Amino acid sequence: MNRRIGAFTAFMIIFCAIVLHYFALLNRSPIRIGYADSAYKVYLTFDDGPSDRVTPKILDTLKDEGVKATFFIVGKSVKDRENIVKRAYDEGHSIGVHSYSHDYKSIYSSPRALLEDIEKCNKTIEEVTGRRSCIYRFPGGSFGVKSQLVSAVTDAGYRYVDWNASVRDAEIVNATPQELVEAAKSSSTDRKTVVLLCHDTTDKTSTAAALSEIIGFYKAGGYKFYTF
Repeated sequence: MNRRIGAFTAFMIIFCAIVLHYFALLNRSPIRIGYADSAYKVYLTFDDGPSDRVTPKILDTLKDEGVKATFFIVGKSVKDRENIVKRAYDEGHSIGVHSYSHDYKSIYSSPRALLEDIEKCNKTIEEVTGRRSCIYRFPGGSFGVKSQLVSAVTDAGYRYVDWNASVRDAEIVNATPQELVEAAKSSSTDRKTVVLLCHDTTDKTSTAAALSEIIGFYKAGGYKFYTF
C-alpha cells in the first residue's frame, strides 16, 4: 500500500513538473512574443505640396479622423501658402524637406547642388514653423540615386525616408478615388510597417477624396498611425 502511495506521489510530482515545464515553454514561444510585438504601424506621407486646392482637404480629413501625417514639401510652392504649412505644423503633422525646386537635373547634378536645394527648402520651413526639419525625401526616392548624393544627405544630419507602399496617384492617369484605395490596400499586403506614398499637389483631388476610406482600411486592420 505504502509502495503504491509512494509510486503515485512520485508520478504526480513528475506529472506536475512536466505540466509546469510545458507552460513555461508556451510563455517563451514565438507565438506569445509575436502577439506582444504585433503592433502594426502606418506612416501616411504626402509629397510635392502644399497646394491650395488639395492640401486643406487632406488636413480636414486628417483632423476629422484624428490621424497625423508627414508632409514632404516643395519650398517654391510655399509662397502665398505659408498659412497651409503653418496649419499642418500647428495641428501636429510633421513637415519634411522634399526639395526647393524639384528640378531633378539641377539638384542631382552634384552633392553641393543637392545640399543647397535642401538648405533652401529647410530655410523656408524654418521661416514658417520656427523649426528646422531633419527628415528628407529624395525626389523620386533614393532608389538609384548615386551613393555620394545619399552620403551627402546623411552626413549633413538628415534622415531620408523612402516608401514601401503607394496609392499610385502619380502613376494612374485620371485615377478614381476607388482606384487609389485599392492601390493602397494591395501595396500594403502583408506589411507590418507601412510607409504610404501619396501626393497633395493641386491635381490630386482623388487622393483627398480617397483618404478617409484609406484611413478606415488601416484602422480596421489594427494599424496605429505615426509620423516621422
